[in-house]
Amino acid sequence: MDAANTSMIVDGNCLAGMTGDLFGADVTALVAVCSGCGTEARVAEAVVELDSHAAIVRCRSCTRTLFTLLRGQDGARFVVGTLGEIRA
Repeated sequence: MDAANTSMIVDGNCLAGMTGDLFGADVTALVAVCSGCGTEARVAEAVVELDSHAAIVRCRSCTRTLFTLLRGQDGARFVVGTLGEIRA
């Protein structure tokens, strides 16, 4: 996250466009499993810390980082955290 950027806390629905750009599909309806606490929930239900450069996607139950989406001059990146599994 950029310290000079204002960030906001939103739900996982904000990821539709970002994941569409990166994967060619909206992943918000998929189920993410947190390997930290075992919670299974739709990506749309995750807690997201969002600014103009990054989306830090956190488990709603234990707040561990499931994954991070980064946007930069070199393109978009998907960085895995405690995301143990993702499924339809």
